[in-house]
Amino acid sequence: MGIKVSDAAAQRARSFLTNRGSGLGLRLGVKTTGCSGLAYVLEFVDEANPDDQVFEDNGIKIIIDGKSLVYLDGTELDFAKEGLNEGFLFNNPNANGECGCGESFNV
Repeated sequence: MGIKVSDAAAQRARSFLTNRGSGLGLRLGVKTTGCSGLAYVLEFVDEANPDDQVFEDNGIKIIIDGKSLVYLDGTELDFAKEGLNEGFLFNNPNANGECGCGESFNV
């Protein structure tokens, strides 16, 4: 299935990478935390690891480690700005539920 990147997310990611001045792309992963069990992690990547999968969509490379891919395959990365709040959104078809604050999810 892979990972999809919306136009808005691609534009914002390009802006971050340009301002940073370097980087292969963005690492999308999960960590155990929160009231629902798993939370998304999004960070810059300068070099892929041997067990990473690299997906490219809309001109942005998304790097995911093998363990996280099980939870994230098919996810669309989006970006939204509402009033003073802005941030990346994760449309994950594998998530069965989210906590009330939206910080964590379960599968």
